[in-house]
Amino acid sequence: MSNEKAEVHHQEDGLDPTFVNEVQAASAHMKLRGQKLKAALSFVAGTGFTLFGYDQGVMSALLTANQFEKVFPQVKTPTLQSFLVAIYEIGCLAGALLTLVIGDKFGRKRTIALGCFIMTIGAIIQATSFSYAQIIVARIITGIGNGLNTSTVPAYHAECSPPHQRGSLIMIEGSLITLGIMISYWIDFALFWASGSSAQWRVPIALQISFAAIVAFALPILPESPRWLMKAGRPAEALAVISALEDKPHTDSTVRTTFQAIKEAVALEGSTTLDKSGSSQKVSLGELFTGGRSQNFRRVSLGVIIQCFQQITGINLITYYATILFERLGINDVKSRILAACNGTEYFLASLVAIFLIDRVGRRKLMLFGGIGQCLTMVLLAVLGSINNSAADIVSAVLLFVFNSFFAVGWLGMTWLYPAEIVGLRMRGPANALSTASNWTFNFLGPAFQNISWGTYIVFAALNAFIVPIVYFFFPETAGRSLEDMDVVFALAYLEKVSPVTVSLRKDVPSAGSPEAERILGINTSSTSGSEEVLSRGVEEVEEKQESS
Repeated sequence: MSNEKAEVHHQEDGLDPTFVNEVQAASAHMKLRGQKLKAALSFVAGTGFTLFGYDQGVMSALLTANQFEKVFPQVKTPTLQSFLVAIYEIGCLAGALLTLVIGDKFGRKRTIALGCFIMTIGAIIQATSFSYAQIIVARIITGIGNGLNTSTVPAYHAECSPPHQRGSLIMIEGSLITLGIMISYWIDFALFWASGSSAQWRVPIALQISFAAIVAFALPILPESPRWLMKAGRPAEALAVISALEDKPHTDSTVRTTFQAIKEAVALEGSTTLDKSGSSQKVSLGELFTGGRSQNFRRVSLGVIIQCFQQITGINLITYYATILFERLGINDVKSRILAACNGTEYFLASLVAIFLIDRVGRRKLMLFGGIGQCLTMVLLAVLGSINNSAADIVSAVLLFVFNSFFAVGWLGMTWLYPAEIVGLRMRGPANALSTASNWTFNFLGPAFQNISWGTYIVFAALNAFIVPIVYFFFPETAGRSLEDMDVVFALAYLEKVSPVTVSLRKDVPSAGSPEAERILGINTSSTSGSEEVLSRGVEEVEEKQESS
C-alpha cells in the first residue's frame, strides 16, 4: 500500500498520522504476537494459579508431620491447628482488599509482580520459622501476596482473551489450582520419610518460591491488558496490544471492532481514569451501588456471591484436611497420605473435563450440574458418617473423590472466570477485589467446621441445595460473548424491564461496537484531530419502549 493510500485509509479510520505512529511505536516493543503471546499469557496466569493451589494444599499433610509438630507443638491443639490454617485466609482477604486501593492505579502486571514479591518474602519467613508466632506472621504475609494475585490474574487473563476461548483458557487456570494441590500432596508424601530432619516441612513450603519466581521473571515480556490501557488513557498502546493478540495489523476490521467496543465500554462507564499527568480518577465505592443501564450493583453482587458459593460448598474441608479426614476413617499415616495425594491427583484430572465443556455447554449448566452433584454427595456422606463400620468408611473415602469431581467440573475455575466476565470495565478492578475478598472471607470459615464430625456434611448438603435455585434464577449466561457484550445484555434488560438471565439466553442481542449496541447503551462517539478520541455518554434516554407489538 502506498503512503498516500495508507494516509487516506488512516483518515477513514479516524486515526491521524501522529496516533498511527504511537501505535507503531508501541507495537515495536511487543516481543510476542498471536498464538505465542496467548500461550505465554496462559503460562504465566496458569503458573500463578498453580502457586495458589500449591500454597493451599501444602499444609494438609504437614499439620500431622512429626518434625512440624516438634517445632510447633501448638498444632496438636485443634483450635491452634485451625488458627494456623485459617490465618492464611485473613492475609489473602487483606491482599484482595488492598487491590481495591492499588489495582487500577498500578495496572494488572505490576499488581501481579507485587503479589509474587510479597509471597516470596512470606514463603522465606515460613520456611525459616522456629516459633508458632513467626509462622503465623509469615502465613499472613504470604496470604497478602496471594490475595493480590488471585484478585488480578483472572481479570488480566480474561481481558487479554478472545470470547470463544476465554472460558476454556481460564478454566485451565482452575485446573492448575488442582495441579498445585496435587504437587503439594505428593511432595509432602515424599518428604514424609525425612522424619529425622526439619526438611520434612521446610522444603515443601520453600518450593512455592519457584512458582512465584517464574511468574515474576516472565511478566516483563507480556503486554498490559488492553482494557486497562484504554481505561488509563493510553489508546494507542491498547490498539497495539489488540493487534498483537490477534496477530493482525491495527487497520484490520476485527482489531478495529474490538478497539471500538472497548472505547464504548470506557464511554459507558464515564471517562478515562488517568489524566496525562498520571493522576488517577478513583472509582467511588458509591458507584458499586448504582443501577441504570450499567447495573453495577447487580453485577458486582453476582461476582461476590459466586465466590461465596464456591467456598460454602465444603471443598475446603477436603482440601485443607484431606489427610486428617482419611485418618479419621481409621486409615494409618502412610496410607492416609497416599490417599490424600491420590485424591489431589483425581481432583486435577477431573478439572480437565471442564476445559472442554465450558465454552460448549456454558457457565450456568456446569454450575447447576456441580451444585446438584455436590448436594447429593454430601447427603450420602452424612448418612454414612452416622454409621460406624468399616464398609461405611470405605464408601465415605470414595465419596470424597466423587465430591471433588463434581466440584472440579462445576465450580473450581468458574468462580475465577465469572466475576471477570460479568462486571463492566470501570468496575472490574474493584469488583474482582471484592469478589476475591468474598472468597477468602468464606474460605476462612472452612477450618471452623473440622470438629463437627458427620454433622458437617448435613450443613454443606443444605448449602449446596440452596445454591442451585439461586444460580438458575439470577445468574446470566456469559458464554460466547465478549466482555463488552455483557454491557449490552444488562442495558437491554434494564430498558426492557426483564431479567438479565432471560436476555443473556437470547440470540438477537446486538454485539458491542455495532450501531444497535450504541443505541442500547446510550452512547455517542466522535473523533477529533490528533490522537485524542473523544468519548461521551449520550444524555438522551431511548424513548421507545421495546415491547412486542
